[in-house]
Amino acid sequence: MLTGGKLALPEGVVNDGWLTVSGGLVSGIGTGSPPPGPRLALNGELVVPGFIDLHCHGGGGGSFSSADPKEILRAVVAHRRHGTTTMLASLVSEPIRALADQEAALRELVEEGELAGIHLEGPFIAAARCGAHDPAVLLEPDTAAVDALLRAGQGAVRMVTLAPELTGAVRAVRQITEAGVIAAIGHTDGTEEQIRPAIEAGATVATHLFNGMRPLHHREPGPIGALLDDERITIELICDLVHVHPTVLRLAATHAGRGRTILITDAMSATDAADGRYHLGRLEVDVRDGVATVAETGALAGSTLTMDVAFRNLVRGAGLGVADAVRATSGRPAELLGLSHRTGSLQSGLAADLVVLDDDLRPVRVMRHGDWVA
Repeated sequence: MLTGGKLALPEGVVNDGWLTVSGGLVSGIGTGSPPPGPRLALNGELVVPGFIDLHCHGGGGGSFSSADPKEILRAVVAHRRHGTTTMLASLVSEPIRALADQEAALRELVEEGELAGIHLEGPFIAAARCGAHDPAVLLEPDTAAVDALLRAGQGAVRMVTLAPELTGAVRAVRQITEAGVIAAIGHTDGTEEQIRPAIEAGATVATHLFNGMRPLHHREPGPIGALLDDERITIELICDLVHVHPTVLRLAATHAGRGRTILITDAMSATDAADGRYHLGRLEVDVRDGVATVAETGALAGSTLTMDVAFRNLVRGAGLGVADAVRATSGRPAELLGLSHRTGSLQSGLAADLVVLDDDLRPVRVMRHGDWVA
């Protein structure tokens, strides 16, 4: 039982709260005098739901593009120490056969419950906005290619990012959503007129808004204008204060609101590891002072962000409230994945996934499924 803490509940933060855990679930929540039983006194620390990261490529020196389950699990554990209790494994663009092999390795950990699914960030993206993806392996989203990748996942693929201006993209959005998978718009050089049909076809997520897309212009809104403007779109934001300026983070998150804003890491293998030379997919990446760039082009290559830092940056850096950060790192991602009946908030009957934060919003303890993991 946790006692004497501040609890970030769906209705708001309450003081002098207590929370009990049984069988891996939250079994009770209240304020004031707790029921009898063993206690862990929190001394006023803040308890928030475990973080949910929908867009992550690795960490702890391990990459989700690896076929080695031990390396994949090393990345999962690295982020878990920072409070991420649920995550999708994101894959960068590769040839179809290579992606299928990577999906097979990840699928094992999805089946074991270590991962919540797979996110395919490519290969159906625009060469002009490919960022840290190898342009030589990009493809147009024809029906056969999309089907091959969905089938290789055997139900583990939860999201696919594509560029709506590519030939066959709108048809692919329908194909993806009909398979019960989230269609996301990203790495696109499309105009507003090219983005809108993909939204109408069922796309519901903006992959790391602002990054890897045509910029917003007052005479041509492009993807940023179209995606921010449409209430059906949930926006991802890389909240490392490098990919997006704090003022822009605040503007986007405030406009989209708690119902449409999600924080992600877009983290690569160098996260929670030393600076140096790494690989992201087929490309070499240099990491200096925690900033990852493609060695050949200097383009940003994912991040070394963790979700606890993203949470703190939204509050301390962009000036939003704790309730906004809780929704963006837990509540809304759970809803998007269809997991809000299992996790994503502090409620009786849901998984005991939680993070204890100190006064500086730094994690001091992490619980997943009722077990302390950090």
